[in-house]
Amino acid sequence: KLKNTQACLIFGSGFLANIGLIPALAGTDDLILVDELAHACLNSGARLSNAKVIRFKHNDCDDLEHHLKSQRNLFSKCLILTDTVFSMDGDLAPLPSLRDIANRHDSWLITDDAHGIGVVGAGRGGGFAFDPPIKADVQMGTLSKALGSYGGYVCGSQKLIDLLVNRARSFVYSTGLPPMSTAAALAALEIIEQDPSLVDKPLAYAKQFCDRVGLPMPQSPIVPVIFGGNDTVMTVSEKLADEGFLVSAIRPPTVPENTARLRIAFNACHKSSDIDRLADLVCEAKKEYGVN
Repeated sequence: KLKNTQACLIFGSGFLANIGLIPALAGTDDLILVDELAHACLNSGARLSNAKVIRFKHNDCDDLEHHLKSQRNLFSKCLILTDTVFSMDGDLAPLPSLRDIANRHDSWLITDDAHGIGVVGAGRGGGFAFDPPIKADVQMGTLSKALGSYGGYVCGSQKLIDLLVNRARSFVYSTGLPPMSTAAALAALEIIEQDPSLVDKPLAYAKQFCDRVGLPMPQSPIVPVIFGGNDTVMTVSEKLADEGFLVSAIRPPTVPENTARLRIAFNACHKSSDIDRLADLVCEAKKEYGVN
């Protein structure tokens, strides 16, 4: 219902969902194109499929189309893989353009909405952040993150789900979720549907923070503040912890060299006064270390 698809299948985790989904759909005669900043589980699933895998430049539709024009006719099926909301930068994938490209090149568009569901698109995820909404052929995601539980899901047509029940090895040969995890996820979905104010708060807080710090307006509740050096960002993270703020310091190889950053993820339980205080501390740190 939330994703407007015929059916859904629950996996033990988001990682298990992708390493089961992708090899079930693609093999040695097929082509997979994956955004270079897509989550590791999309890349792992692509490699496990034994298909030809090409990583296209981040959110670069021209580069994607270049690869499709030169490679698509050499393969049977083609999958285009992307996050909807990218976990380290918080930016949205250009889903309208990706949908158009997939249609023109007879390709499947598969989206990982782990960081979109519950916080963008009125809580329905990244595809619903656009007007009109963009529907991928396959929508997967997690029951963790905004839903606060555990597990992963794949939403799509009934035929797709029937196929996965029989061919997704990470589903067939894994134990299902504990009932308490499923119940917690269902309760979270009810909250998303019934309380839009909670859904709107994380992005509103992210915008409040960025406005005060002087950063570009965010597309999601994930906001990176890049300091560059590993030691610097670790020191800043520790100083923020001393002030009562838990902000992760993200370093290579999780992100590219020289882009070590604070990764700030806002949620509905924060207070406006906390956001302002955090923003002021980050501004002080940026000034201290000469970061623009």
